[in-house]
Amino acid sequence: MEYNTTVHAGEESIPDQAIEEKLIEAAAEDLERETEQVKVSFQNKTLALQRIQLIDALRTKLRHNDADSKLILETIKHIIMLSTAILESQEQARELEEKLNEIKKRRFALKQAGEHKLLQIHTLKKKQKEELESMEVGEMLKRLCRNLQKETQMTTLIQNIFQGIIIGSKVNWAEDPVLKAIVLQLEKNVDCI
Repeated sequence: MEYNTTVHAGEESIPDQAIEEKLIEAAAEDLERETEQVKVSFQNKTLALQRIQLIDALRTKLRHNDADSKLILETIKHIIMLSTAILESQEQARELEEKLNEIKKRRFALKQAGEHKLLQIHTLKKKQKEELESMEVGEMLKRLCRNLQKETQMTTLIQNIFQGIIIGSKVNWAEDPVLKAIVLQLEKNVDCI
């Protein structure tokens, strides 16, 4: 009976046990993450040590001043030249990418401005069309007559100004055929034209 009670009690989930399991899982994940970081750190340190050993071996070999050391020195100079060229190319690529991004931004801004202008034009045409449809024929004729009168008055005023300039300049316009034609044209009444 006690055994059954213990077995049944073990089957029921204890809240404290679930919390402990979650804590253990979290701790295990933290330990795995730390282990991975230690592995990466160890690999980086190993690579750094190998590079230092390689550089030391190259320095020792270069001190011998033989054919191999000259070849190594030429190879190092070539590597430095290639590295410099790579850095310059990367800088140029970065500059070109920046220019490309700037062009894309300007193009996008122009596209938006174009769309905005097209929308304005469409709205204006729609408004004009609605005005024309709502306007009666008589109203349209009156409006056209008013516009014609305004234009006629402006033309007459401009003609008078030109006449005043020609006469005020005290040039003998009757002797010059070009000026004579202009003055005679200005004499005509715009209403009759």
